[in-house]
Amino acid sequence: MVESGPVFPYTTGWMGTADHHPEQAGAASTSGAADGPHGGVVRVVRSLERVEAARWDALDHDGSPFLEHGFLRALERSRSIGPGTGWDPYYVLVEGDLTERAGRPGADDPAPRPLLGAIACFVKHHSYGEYIFDFGWARAAQRGGIRYYPKLVVAAPVTPASGPRLLLAPGLTPAQRDAVTAALIHTARSLADEQQCSSIHWLFHRERERDLLQAHGFAPRASFQYHWRNRGWRDFDDFLQALTSRKRKQLRKERARARAAVDEIEWVAGDQLQPEDLAAIDRFYRHTTDEHGGQDYLRPGFFEELRTLLPHRLQWVRARRGGKTIAGALYLETDRALFGRYWGADVPVEFLHFELAYYCGIERCIARGLPLFEAGAQGEHKLLRGFAPSPTYSGHWIRHGGLRGAVDRFLAEEHATIEQYLRELATLQPYRADTDDDGGGEG
Repeated sequence: MVESGPVFPYTTGWMGTADHHPEQAGAASTSGAADGPHGGVVRVVRSLERVEAARWDALDHDGSPFLEHGFLRALERSRSIGPGTGWDPYYVLVEGDLTERAGRPGADDPAPRPLLGAIACFVKHHSYGEYIFDFGWARAAQRGGIRYYPKLVVAAPVTPASGPRLLLAPGLTPAQRDAVTAALIHTARSLADEQQCSSIHWLFHRERERDLLQAHGFAPRASFQYHWRNRGWRDFDDFLQALTSRKRKQLRKERARARAAVDEIEWVAGDQLQPEDLAAIDRFYRHTTDEHGGQDYLRPGFFEELRTLLPHRLQWVRARRGGKTIAGALYLETDRALFGRYWGADVPVEFLHFELAYYCGIERCIARGLPLFEAGAQGEHKLLRGFAPSPTYSGHWIRHGGLRGAVDRFLAEEHATIEQYLRELATLQPYRADTDDDGGGEG
């Protein structure tokens, strides 16, 4: 993959002055620098192969692994995103120097400019794998004779997990953060223009990014998932004591039944995964998607690439019986959260899904002091097992004025419906009335 245009230097506060210069399609782009004492430049590259992992990962990912270099490169190298997938990547990089002496790099200064911020954008030709559903908007556009695809999404591909979408370098001053943020959002708009996208969608962004995106013209949309939050329990039994007596007995029964049906349940760290483990993870993933009528967005080879590129984030809990692995759940872990992603089994075992995908995860969070456990999208059954309704956020800009107005009206109605539903769900939580549970919100 080669870097390709456009290259966008900007006038934003401390950055210099220059115009938008889209380059010839397919040509390698050069990092032109803006005039002024603080040279700043925005580049767009088509693959993270052209960006050093250490530079990209030094940006603030706020405890989310799904925009880290290794995860995105595993998607690229397995061809889960890229040509033919409907996920065409465009990575926007803001580079510059924050020192007074910063200027244009010359022959005597070959070091790359510091990476100040980035976003991962994808030109989409469908709406699959996003989990913030806009199929109804696309159908309405089609009925009205309005082209809906392609569109631009700023997201972690095929991953319904929250995280920052504006990746910024730590240590920026408020003015610098504003300048870099404005350059990133402006470039997303310019990219949407250049690629003739009907709309831009920021998916599963952080709550703190909501007002910022709204100020830049993106309509907010609220949805929710079920997340588990650690309140400092000493162990799993201590967690169970916070539940009502009936739910406490139910969870103990489910764990006992699941564990009695297998010979062992064990955690395997990413760097210890063997080829047979990776084959089982891939098999379980495809079996689960087939069983539930889903799509296997992750192509063969993805889990091997993830094991190679991001082993320190991976944890697999597997169940074995008769010397064979019969089920497992793959997790990604940071120092701030545990993310349950891919569960599957060769044979059905009652309550084993709950044990591997929920209870083992809760137990690990307690043991490691992790404050947050996200176990994936959907699933009201999580509510009765200690997970609380937690808001998730997205922001949307629609080019066509008529369609934008219809979407705005829909979002207002949807917001009221979701607020009412969340109030109802709050009454169904399994915690005792004398426990202090604040439900959702960001961890």
